[in-house]
Amino acid sequence: MHRHQIISLVHIAVAGNIGAGKTTLTKILAQHYHWEPRFEPVVFNPYLQDYYSDIKRWAFALEVFFLKQRFKDTLDINKAKNTIIQDRSIFEGVHVFALNNYQQGNLSDRDFQTYMELFQLMTSITKIPDLMIYLRKSVPALIAQIQKRGRQYEQTIQIDYLKGLNDNYENFIYNKYKGTVLTIEADNIDFEHNPQHLASIINRIDAQLYGLF
Repeated sequence: MHRHQIISLVHIAVAGNIGAGKTTLTKILAQHYHWEPRFEPVVFNPYLQDYYSDIKRWAFALEVFFLKQRFKDTLDINKAKNTIIQDRSIFEGVHVFALNNYQQGNLSDRDFQTYMELFQLMTSITKIPDLMIYLRKSVPALIAQIQKRGRQYEQTIQIDYLKGLNDNYENFIYNKYKGTVLTIEADNIDFEHNPQHLASIINRIDAQLYGLF
């Protein structure tokens, strides 16, 4: 099948805020297409405990550590010979989450400039995803999903924090990112339990993949 030959060469990233459904969609699409899923690395960050005790003091070190891990993952993905579908890319870690830390005053101008220069050097030798799927979800819908899944550590997330991330996502997707994006309006769909909703997403992905080649 030509479709399987095409898909075997593709790197797809799934983007979206906390509670948007990235991990769920990544798992479903990986199973449907027989792609290899890559999730955010669950690694011990040696700065995490210090960060939460003194955010401004340790924010730069924390973000650089995460950047290093995501860069390593990106290099591995770029070398892969099979299809990879990735739950959150290096670009979101920088343009959404690290930027949010900077906007909240946790990173100085000097530190953020150094961080961004490091990121630009890293991305100068890596490829962007062939397709980014953006799960676009409003803050009220994000809050409802976060409350529904009931993860204790997420229940203290502030509305302003989610809004800041959402604003950064919009700016990143529509003003900064230069690659191909497929936006899924995710407020009123349930691709996990509704086969028609999932089929609609898959049809749009198929159309995008054919269009890439």
